Amino acid sequence: MKIRGFSSNMYGWFERWKADGKEPVWDDLYRACAEAGLDAVETDAAPERLALVRAYGLTVSASYIGLQLHGEYAELEEEVLPYAERLAIAGGTDLLVNADPYGGWKQPLPKPEVLVQRQGDNLSRLADKLRSFGLQLSLHNHAADRHNAEADLRSVVQYADPAVGLCVDTGWAHVAGCDPVAWIREYPERVKAFHLRNQRGRVPTEDLTDGEIDMVSVLKAAAEGGYGGWLALELWHPPETGAVRSMIEDVRRSIAYLREITSQTSKNTK
Repeated sequence: MKIRGFSSNMYGWFERWKADGKEPVWDDLYRACAEAGLDAVETDAAPERLALVRAYGLTVSASYIGLQLHGEYAELEEEVLPYAERLAIAGGTDLLVNADPYGGWKQPLPKPEVLVQRQGDNLSRLADKLRSFGLQLSLHNHAADRHNAEADLRSVVQYADPAVGLCVDTGWAHVAGCDPVAWIREYPERVKAFHLRNQRGRVPTEDLTDGEIDMVSVLKAAAEGGYGGWLALELWHPPETGAVRSMIEDVRRSIAYLREITSQTSKNTK
């Protein structure tokens, strides 16, 4: 399995810094990402951030945006294009979008099918717009219940243009009662990105080596589907996780684990 490298979403880093009583300053966060052995980060490629990222020998793999994807298209395009322009200039490859829930984050409601279809149409139009930037658009699954997780999946695989990809978040899929391995095997041509986190029920585990999600099966399915993009971590340590190591240590452990799996997977798929 040949990948572009190891990246990370920044949310978990930001939250861990605050939990440790430290101010989450971008300079410190990107430095820590480099110390942990990452090749890239998912971040807004604004000039001041991009300069810091590059100063620590990192690249920007992707940018990540939460959007009301079931809303009006014109508003989505207006919000997305500045991110896309900055990401393209930085040499990034993936624009990852997250679907806001119907009813809001505090009290999400089942997304009606008419809005699921509109979400797919909007994703298609955004993907078409991003072609000129050379960017891959993928929907990141974030719903914590099965109905909405499957609705968001359906917005891509049933209603969106084939150019729209999936960013499979293993942690949120598991929380929603879905099997990320099944998604990868069923829609290999759609899987363009990953957010990797392990879980015990609804509680994130400290690193990828521990938990109920079989990461070996995840990466085996990805390899068999021809995946060759980034492997992005999204470790997250809320209080109930009970983290005992630093984020840097947990990212290092997780990368070492992924290297071991991908190396073995490469041997088995030759």
